[in-house]
Amino acid sequence: MGANILIADDSLLTRKAIRRMLEMIGLETGEVLEAENGSEAIGIMQSNRVDLVIADLNMPVMDGREMIDRMRGNDATRHIPVVVVSTESSGARIEGLLAGGVKDYLHKPFKPEDFRDLINRTIGAGA
Repeated sequence: MGANILIADDSLLTRKAIRRMLEMIGLETGEVLEAENGSEAIGIMQSNRVDLVIADLNMPVMDGREMIDRMRGNDATRHIPVVVVSTESSGARIEGLLAGGVKDYLHKPFKPEDFRDLINRTIGAGA
């Protein structure tokens, strides 16, 4: 059974691009779930098995940072790996995310090869 992946990004185009790249890299996935903001993502995690979250930081309603903080404060979601895919360029903010338990970071826009490497580092090929 493949990994269930949650894509949390307010951009429909970005969610579609990430979904397409997951298919391109040949990762065996279970369900690929989508959320438009952090609040929606938290709700999805409460009612579905999620093995990896790919999240933007800049989203309405609840941004990625708050979503990650809430995940880490909840026993049911604290173990779920999170990778951030964002336009954020502040080195200090990125370092803070990584120190706070984010598995990896990828700057938008990105190349499919960089995305593949990120996913392979996080859950491995054929996960």
